[in-house]
Amino acid sequence: MTKIAVVTGSTRPGRNNRQVAEWVLERAQQQKPEVEFELVDIADYSLPLLNEAMPAAYQSYSNEATKEFSARIDEFDGFIFISPEYNHSVAPALANALSYLNAEFANKAAGIVSYGSAFGVRAVEHLRGILSELQVAHVQKTGMFSLFSDFENFSDFKPTEMQAASVDPMLDQLVVWTKALESVRASLNVAV
Repeated sequence: MTKIAVVTGSTRPGRNNRQVAEWVLERAQQQKPEVEFELVDIADYSLPLLNEAMPAAYQSYSNEATKEFSARIDEFDGFIFISPEYNHSVAPALANALSYLNAEFANKAAGIVSYGSAFGVRAVEHLRGILSELQVAHVQKTGMFSLFSDFENFSDFKPTEMQAASVDPMLDQLVVWTKALESVRASLNVAV
């Protein structure tokens, strides 16, 4: 069965990110029951500011946390990244977590769900650049939420129906691309 990870994008104390990720996970499971979705919380891994001596492309990891994170990410065929916008960009914790790995993400698909004062759109644009470098095929549609209208008191995630519906086209594209890239990875494994 196709497996897609819903990956948190923040480790900040009191973060909104985990509740957004849990909501996306539940919606994805309802919308796409033919796919297995799981939550991967980057806060569960000890990933300090990148501390691996070798570039991620070598997969020569020296830290146990990196090895655990690598094994977990490698399990999945695709990803949904839950990206808050910090300082008009992607959250530092997400950028750092992505920097730890390389091949584990390559030739897989990703969707993005963002939130912020301007729906997180600037974070999405920066995240797309990072994902492109990692050879991740990011889909065009994006789920987007506003801190002003989709969070009660800026902390309790209660999306409007209009913004909740923004996730569905992303899921449609993501599942198609995830399944298509399974054959790409299979052909690369045969060629090796």
